[in-house]
Amino acid sequence: MLAEPATQDSLFDLPLRKVWRPRAGLDLSVQVHGHRAQTPVGPAAGPHAQLAQNIVLSWLGGSRVIELKTVQILDELKIPRPCIDAATIGFNVEWSQELKLADSLREYVAGWMLLRILRHLDPLALGAEACAASEPIFELSVGYDLKGLTSQPMRDYFARARDVAPLIEELRARIPREQAALRELDYRADMVSCVTLSTFHGCPPDEVEAIARYLMNEVGVDVIVKLNPTLLGFDEVRYLLHDRMGYHELSPRCAAFDGDMHWEDAIGLGRRLSDEAVRTGRSFGVKMTNTLVVENHKQFFKAQEMYLSGPPLHVLAMHCVERWRAAFGASVPLSFSGGIDQHNFADAVACDLVPVTTCTDLLRPGGYGRLPKYLQNLEEAMLEIGARDRDQFLLQRFGKGAEAVRLVYGELREEGRAPGNDDAALDGEEAAALGALKAGRSLGEVIAAPRHERIVRTAGMLNSHEVVARITGDPRYAAGKNAKPPRKVGSMLVLLDCLSCDKCVPVCPNDANFAIDTPLEESAYEDLSIDPSGAVARAPGGVFTVGKPSQWANYADACNECGNCDVFCPEDGGPYIVKARFFGTLHSLNESPELDGMFLETVGEILRVHARLGRQRYQLDVPRAGAAVLDDGRLRAEYDVGSGQLLSVRAGDGTAGPPHRLSGAVFLTLRTLVRGALDRKRVNMVNAQVSASWPG
Repeated sequence: MLAEPATQDSLFDLPLRKVWRPRAGLDLSVQVHGHRAQTPVGPAAGPHAQLAQNIVLSWLGGSRVIELKTVQILDELKIPRPCIDAATIGFNVEWSQELKLADSLREYVAGWMLLRILRHLDPLALGAEACAASEPIFELSVGYDLKGLTSQPMRDYFARARDVAPLIEELRARIPREQAALRELDYRADMVSCVTLSTFHGCPPDEVEAIARYLMNEVGVDVIVKLNPTLLGFDEVRYLLHDRMGYHELSPRCAAFDGDMHWEDAIGLGRRLSDEAVRTGRSFGVKMTNTLVVENHKQFFKAQEMYLSGPPLHVLAMHCVERWRAAFGASVPLSFSGGIDQHNFADAVACDLVPVTTCTDLLRPGGYGRLPKYLQNLEEAMLEIGARDRDQFLLQRFGKGAEAVRLVYGELREEGRAPGNDDAALDGEEAAALGALKAGRSLGEVIAAPRHERIVRTAGMLNSHEVVARITGDPRYAAGKNAKPPRKVGSMLVLLDCLSCDKCVPVCPNDANFAIDTPLEESAYEDLSIDPSGAVARAPGGVFTVGKPSQWANYADACNECGNCDVFCPEDGGPYIVKARFFGTLHSLNESPELDGMFLETVGEILRVHARLGRQRYQLDVPRAGAAVLDDGRLRAEYDVGSGQLLSVRAGDGTAGPPHRLSGAVFLTLRTLVRGALDRKRVNMVNAQVSASWPG
């Protein structure tokens, strides 16, 4: 983060030209949990909010409300690999964190601190005022049952998350000494005050309510309950998926509906928890929606069931919004997740959904770079109707402002509010509000804030009626528009010299894939062999070729093998499987014996490369001066670092055994990859960690 903007004009591989910058004169901000968020957008609790760099990338795209990836008491999950398929609409088989609880929280705090550093250094040249306004709001996301959430490990997690000062001190010490000033920044310890409860399919309504009460009363946080699209009922979901959108291949699981919450349960829960929030001085809201369980009709995943997201989920989730508001009107705050992209984001904002979160769309080509377009489209929509802030946008987007004013003042007359709110006074206020709307002025100039807010929320509710009617028949959510997967060209991916399309980098939510520069090369090499007697021989091997100036690699410790890069790679094989894999520790290399890769470290004056290629282990030692030594346990070969020429070979320490062969291509391959990874013209996770450079 300190070096990359200057060397590559990017940050965590996101080009700085794609970073969202607020447009002067427009206010997109929203009130969230007692704080002001600069924008109403953020990542859903999924792959874009699980590691520190993911959090930074989400913020760079314009996210200001970060819903951290869901955690639960079970923190040693065995999730099938691959686990994400965004080829057409969106499917996954992951549901919560893949790190231990303590490691998850450490990533979240690291991301929190990195954003504070980023706002201080301002490499994006946003300016002091914009940096001050861009402070993010973090929300915890947790699941899935009362027993797990009230267990001692989760109680400890909540306590540590509510006061992250100890973790800040731990991580503060890891800031480099030459950046001592950054150690002294004011890192806020009150990182979170709100928890989103993700209700897994089958969690009984009374247990959901008990969890929410526990979070409000004992943990002391605001609560958002994320509900499931199964609320619509099996028949309604099947009708929307099959008859209205044409996804006949999708089969919702009946069992998920049988055991899930029904509308009458959800409405009762909403009323009681709203009352509980008032009693405890907390806030309560609902999020629409979780993913939908469907039968696995594809060959990509090994699991029997999978979770639907993307365009069809958008229609289902918006119908849930409509049904909820039929019962509650605008009285219960709603946040949203489900098929959000640049085309529907502005309308979702107009529906008074706060925040509007996204996931599947960011898994497509462009990755986090797709986010700024959401906000730019919102800004354009505001300019088009002359709205200067979000409230005006809600009132004017679909022309519902006047209707919202009349509805609210009609309700006030019926309610017979506080003394002084007689009909004549209300008539005057209503006329002033309607006049302000007509003149394009803010309602806040003529009526008190509580009524202004109520009118805006009512307008959002009215807008949602309009939006649901539009999207239900919109062909862009239908199967025909979302049936074509990314094109495959029929060739197999190889370690070096692929098509070099660069798609694997931005589609990785963890920024695990990266590019390295490699000189073009064509070098003849010798193969070495040893027989059972220990006799060593040399023979012509072949020609090692590097035909392209850039290669692609993978930082294994940030890769969860989700498979998304394979989905969008035009070649078969999968970049996360075939491309060069660099591990962050020797331990992680040793813990993954089935994966090829390497770990780099400095030992005195030597750069040491621990490598595994084709399940064979190698150690390559490269001194600052002199020959490099490659050892595979049976043979030790010396090479000139610059030319790659074989200088000598002898039997290794373990000479006994069957005939054995060492290809000269191994040294040349490692030289190419390590030299590229350590070339500081491109900053990456390897050369940011390893102090050595490639000799020569």
